[in-house]
Order: sequence, then structure tokens, then C-alpha cells
Amino acid sequence: MDVSPFWLAGSPATGDAELTVTNPHDGRVVGVASVPAAGQVEEAVAAAHAVRKEAAGLPIHVRAEALAQVSRRLAERAEEIARLISAENGKPIFWARGEVARAVSTFRFAAEETRRFSGVAQRLDTEPAAAGRLAYVSRQPYGPVLAITPFNFPLNLVAHKVAPAIAVGAPVVVKPAPATPLSALLLGELLAETGLPAGMFSILPVPNDRAGALVDDPRLPVVSFTGSGPVGFALKDQVPRKHVTLELGGNAAAVVLADADLDWAATRIALFSNYQAGQSCIAVQRVIVEEPVREEFTAKLVAAVESLVVGDPADDKTQVGPLVSVEAAERVERWIAEAVAGGARVLTGGGRDGATLAPAVLADVPADAKVVCEEVFGPVMVLQPVASVDEALATANDSRYGLQAGVFTRDIGVAFRAAKELEVGGVIIGDVPSYRADQMPYGGLKESGVGREGLRSAMEDYTYEKVMVLTGLAL
Repeated sequence: MDVSPFWLAGSPATGDAELTVTNPHDGRVVGVASVPAAGQVEEAVAAAHAVRKEAAGLPIHVRAEALAQVSRRLAERAEEIARLISAENGKPIFWARGEVARAVSTFRFAAEETRRFSGVAQRLDTEPAAAGRLAYVSRQPYGPVLAITPFNFPLNLVAHKVAPAIAVGAPVVVKPAPATPLSALLLGELLAETGLPAGMFSILPVPNDRAGALVDDPRLPVVSFTGSGPVGFALKDQVPRKHVTLELGGNAAAVVLADADLDWAATRIALFSNYQAGQSCIAVQRVIVEEPVREEFTAKLVAAVESLVVGDPADDKTQVGPLVSVEAAERVERWIAEAVAGGARVLTGGGRDGATLAPAVLADVPADAKVVCEEVFGPVMVLQPVASVDEALATANDSRYGLQAGVFTRDIGVAFRAAKELEVGGVIIGDVPSYRADQMPYGGLKESGVGREGLRSAMEDYTYEKVMVLTGLAL
């Protein structure tokens, strides 16, 4: 099998080790990635540092066209890339195609934002002492970005770090997840076609235990991390003087109130608790349902979950595939067993076959069970009945996490109240918390992270404001 090169300062390279990638569904080898040696990692970082001023000075049209070209090439190779995502990640091809489509949009949105991301003029003669003065406020990149990305969206979450970096003129060094490096390496092929300066990007599939040196390196002043909370906050503590953005986990709540469309809510929650096999930080985990409709809704929800197609991710009909590994599925299985030992009831699902876990719905779950308090990152949801809107919002907020929440209601007053009171980065009214538009600000609070993604928001995170004051002007 051919070995996929990594990308060192915009050029393909091979190192002194290899990483074999297997399909979580059947264990077959999907591909082999070359792993850079320590000296090659140093070369990549040095190149990013060396090109930082040239990158920051790239004309807007050059950056925008490079991003637009990547968007077009992703669209042209969409089916090939979707098949690769599905194979290395275990994601059903249905969802993999959706991820590629989102990446196409992510680079297109970045191209558009690049052309709009400009300085602003501010008159200062609002006070007599500043007569004749005008401030020009621009945004300048901090410098090269270290992008550390997870396995669950091996293309689009890389896109959400690479595209805004290029947009603002910042070199980027990507460390993809060791389980799923191939999609990022293929993206490197498309970036190499753009003619961006050498050093503008590197994609280095190094093992996680070698990431610490990259995080520490002072030539990478921005660290953008997506992954688990403990790792993310440890990383932030490791480099307190760097500009660190964290997109971490959650245990997202979907609130179903008595006035909701129960069929719609059940269908959406069933699907989006289990899409990506629940391996999404905004997959529905806690289902908070108002008591008057609890029994009716529960029946609808269980039926909707049981109608999902579980199986081979390469099959167009499959909606739920395997977790990323057998070990991941075994962990989720243990968490379900612990909840049951504490008094929980399994209404459906929970059986495991290798890396695949049948979508599970749990009731009567103890409040301190891991499936309630922690991020399951698997196809499991817990039902939590409540007596009122007040209790529903309080229950949703009873979490260390605060990424997104969904509220199923037709009451506009309740919608605005939920948007104000819920302690999350995004509130989705009339749908699941799993909804994300790639151009909107996306991120959380509490233990769900700091900073925001979503093209313009990430572009602002990668840059700082610089003020130039002009003096003696006739305004």
C-alpha cells in the first residue's frame, strides 16, 4: 500500500516512521501515513516562523482566491473524500458526504470573509483635544497558528482552523488526530495546488505524546485546540502566555416542552443523539421533557431510535455506524452498565458488536451517573422529566458544560427566555442542539471551552487590533 506523505512547508515529505490507519467497522487497513521525524517538525515550525511577515502581507485577493480554489477542488473530489472520511473514521457515508459539503462551504465562507475583513476608520475629534485626529483600526495576525484537531470531523474541523488562518495571513501547522490523519493529508494536496508561499502550511501527523513540544514552541503564538476538556485545559495551563482557543466537550440538552411538535422533536432527537455514533460535542445526550407529555413523547422517541439503520458505514442507508474504536465502544458500554447498576432502566439499545453500539435510551438515571454528568461521546441519551419550564431550564444548566442547547417550543416568549437564561454558547429553538451553521459563531463556556469558531469569529481570535492615529487632518 502506498504511503501518504505529510506536508512540510507546503511540500510533500516522508519521515522515519509510519502510521497505519484502520477502518473501525471491519478493521481493514485504509491507508498508511508517513510520520515526520523531530528534525522535520522543527523544519516545519521554522518555515512557518520565517514566512509570517510575508504571509501577513499577502494581498487580500491572493488569500481569498486560494481559499476559493480549495473550496472548488473539495467539491470536485467530494465523493472520493467522503469515502476516505467514512473509511478512516467509521462515519456512515451519508454523514461523510455532509461533512465534505460543509468543508466546501467553510472554505467558501472564508474566501468571502477575507474580502470583508478590513480596517475601520474612527474619528477622534469627539473631544476638543483630539481635533484633526483620525484612528485607523486594523487587525493583524498574532503569527503562526498551531491547529490540533480531533478524529470525529477529520476534514471540516481541520478546515475550521486552516481556512481562517489563511484568511488573516497566518501560517498554520496542523496536528491531526492520529486515528484519522488521511483526510487532513488529502486537504494538504489541495492547499499545495494554490501556490501559497512555502511555509504557509504544514500538516504533521505526529503522535499525541509529541504534541507538547509543538505547544511549547514560542514561534507558534496561537494554539487552537479541539478535543477533550481535560487535555484542552491542561494545554492552556501549559502555555498561559499564549493565545489559546479551546473548543471542548459537552453533554448537550434538548428541552421538550409541552407545546412542542412531539413527532418532529422525537425524530430529530433520535437522529442527532446518534449521528456520528454520538461522537459529536453537540450530540443530544440529555433529553429534558415536560411531565404532561413525558409518556407520549417517550414512546415516540423510543420508536424513532429503533427505526434508525445501524450497520456498515459504506452503505448509503446506514445512519449509525461504529465508534472510532472497540475501546471507545467498550467504555460507553461500561458507562451504561454503571448507570443500570445505580437504578437506570434501558428502554432500548445498548448492545455492542465490536465497535458498534446499538443506540440507547435510558430512564430513571441517577443524577451523578457518568452518562448524565460527563460527555458520553457515544450513541446514548438519558431522559430527564421535569414539572415546569423553570425546572427544565434549571436542569439544562445543571452541568459543567455549556456548548449548545436545543429547546422545542412554539412559545416565542419562552424562546427568548431560554436564549437569555441558558448558560451555553448557542441556543437552538425548535431543533436539536446539534445544529451548526459553519459561518455562525460557535463555542461554549464553562468547561466547553474559550473562544469561538465560525470563520469571522476565528479570524478575530487569530488576530489583534492595531491602532494607527493620523494627526492634523481636516475632517
